Amino acid sequence: MPRMPSRLQLAGALGHAATDKRVEILRLVGECGSISQAARSAGVSYKAAWQALDMLSNLAGVPLLEKAVGGAGGGGARLTKAGEQLLRAAGEMARSREQVLKRLDSRRASPALAALGLRTSMRNQLPATVAALHVEGPLARVELELPGGLTIASRITAESAQLLGLSAGREVLALCKATAVAVEAASARKRSRAGTNVLEGRATRVSRGGLGDEVGVQLAGGQGLVGFAPAHSGLRVGSAVRMRMDESAVVVALAG
Repeated sequence: MPRMPSRLQLAGALGHAATDKRVEILRLVGECGSISQAARSAGVSYKAAWQALDMLSNLAGVPLLEKAVGGAGGGGARLTKAGEQLLRAAGEMARSREQVLKRLDSRRASPALAALGLRTSMRNQLPATVAALHVEGPLARVELELPGGLTIASRITAESAQLLGLSAGREVLALCKATAVAVEAASARKRSRAGTNVLEGRATRVSRGGLGDEVGVQLAGGQGLVGFAPAHSGLRVGSAVRMRMDESAVVVALAG
């Protein structure tokens, strides 16, 4: 008897079902029996559709699709029992979410709700808005505007940008590990290389450590970031600092 996903695996697979296209693609495959047709209907590439389905299967811990005789080109795909169960759970979650949002002003609450729903080791989570999206071959550069007019960029795959439905004006969360944020005194003279975000602010907390000083920073827009300076950095509360993080270290998550 085919194994079904556990409650924990279902939760992982459906963590962002309300806001990305993975579950939509799975549903379309179930309806038309073809991954290529599902990709066209969802407005994504065949490669992006495969990525979405592979990701869902990995999170669910069991196969969600199986080959079927017939369909486009003489062969197709159909949902397994686990895939059908996942779709039913997604429908129930979507209905529950809609009931909650009806009681809230979703335009103001969505970034906060999204941040509360995320379970991640990334301590830096900043509400942002997509200012521009530039796709070059397999990569996409997402320009993000933070409150207060600050901007950063994230470099992701073109397939991920498609699956997230990114476009100018979309509210998102910018995520980054504290260990990926390098902090230095604002007076330090260091040339930034291409593909690096640079932000300035003031230190609000400094915790000394033998391997590095953990520094809490407040940006001009009021947001807080956490990063690391070299051990014995000499930074203290109130110090003007500069933070650097690679564009590839910034993760984009949907905010609603």
